[in-house]
Parts: sequence; C-alpha cells; structure tokens
Amino acid sequence: MTNFRKCEYWLELADDDLLTAKVLLRGERFLHCGYFCHQAVEKAFKAAITKKTGRVPPRIHELPRLCRIGGFWDRMSEAQRRAVDNLVPLQLEGRYPAYKEQLSKALTADFCAGLVTQTEALLCWIRQRLGTLPQDTPVR
Repeated sequence: MTNFRKCEYWLELADDDLLTAKVLLRGERFLHCGYFCHQAVEKAFKAAITKKTGRVPPRIHELPRLCRIGGFWDRMSEAQRRAVDNLVPLQLEGRYPAYKEQLSKALTADFCAGLVTQTEALLCWIRQRLGTLPQDTPVR
C-alpha cells in the first residue's frame, strides 16, 4: 500500500467516525457522540503522521501529542486548540463509571452539536493542510 493510500485510509476512517457522531447526536447518544468526535480527530492526526513519516502512527490516543507529532499544534488557532482540548476527556474517561456520570451531565445536545461542528471544521482544516482538499474549500 502506498503512503498516499495509507493516509487516505486514516482519513476515510475519520470521515466514517464523524458520520457516526452525527447519527449518535441525532439519536441523543451524547457520550458516544463525543467519543466518535474524538476518534475522528485522532484518525485525521494519524493520517498526517502517516503522510509526514511514512510509518504507522503510534498506538496512542492523546490528541495534543498526536497533533504535535503530525506537525499541527504550532499552526493551529487558539480556538482549534481548545476544540482539541475539549475532545481529550471523551476518549478514555467515558469508559469508567465515575467519569461517565460526570461527562454525561456535561454532554448536552447543544454541547455535542458544537463538538460535531468543531470536529468537522478540524477535519476539513487538516485535509487542507495535507493537500487532500483545495485550499479554498470553506471550513465549516
């Protein structure tokens, strides 16, 4: 498999996870919606790492670390960094009962709708940086 194809593989997974997050949002499954937003951004960063290094990305889930390895952190706006930071607890903490209850209270329909919008914008921005979307494509 070519390096380009490996990168596209990760981006296809990211797009699928974003679609899943949207379905979960409509179904009011907010904890899971947040988890899939995290997964979408994680996989987009892994696409960037694959393109940059030509190797399999590390098997980690820490978005800020993946973002830095992919070479994006210093190029992101403060709002984009906050969006990444908002997703961090949704990968792991939602799996444990004490955290799950706390997160479930914070994950309202409006908050999750914002997460989906931010995730979609991040994926578009990452794709533009990777050259898989035209630079003039509007970032939603």
